[in-house]
Amino acid sequence: MSPTNGPFYVATTNAHKVEELQALFGDAVSVQPAPAGYAAPDEDEPTYTGNARLKAEALVRQFGFPALADDSGLEVDALDGAPGLHTARWADTPEARLQKLEQGLSGVAPAQRGARFVCALVAVWPDGTSTTVEATVDGRIATERRGVGGFGYDPLFELPELGRTMAELSAVEKNHFSHRARAVRALLDAWALPVAPA
Repeated sequence: MSPTNGPFYVATTNAHKVEELQALFGDAVSVQPAPAGYAAPDEDEPTYTGNARLKAEALVRQFGFPALADDSGLEVDALDGAPGLHTARWADTPEARLQKLEQGLSGVAPAQRGARFVCALVAVWPDGTSTTVEATVDGRIATERRGVGGFGYDPLFELPELGRTMAELSAVEKNHFSHRARAVRALLDAWALPVAPA
């Protein structure tokens, strides 16, 4: 199925994700926010891909449009992979989630702060055809917040090869290094479409 058969509607209520995906796809694929009234399903699958598929299929059922859904998470080695699938719901607010991460790693040495972001993308068409990809970016949890860009856990997620957190990167840099950027590139590759310049 060609992704040029009309826009994909992103199965999320998170405006940051929609904006990021629009920037990442560039002119290669048209990506639009979910239609008003989109009702997200309970995310009760045991994998990122499973939860992304639930969201995309829910939008297709509700509106009959091609849908794109992302499910992503932060996995911290010292926390046995938490928050993982519960990343977005680990605490009630973004600030509370950052505080919980900081408290959970209090006293943990920098060498033991390994972590990764994981992103699964699932595209689903009304006829049931789908494409699935998953990508990761490895890093570590910084001992203090740095940077004002990005959102979510970005001020604490450091890329060792750059020595900077995701929140310290420019939008152009983040659109090259992030887990979501890598997943988008994998999806475009699966569709044999040119990758938007990062």
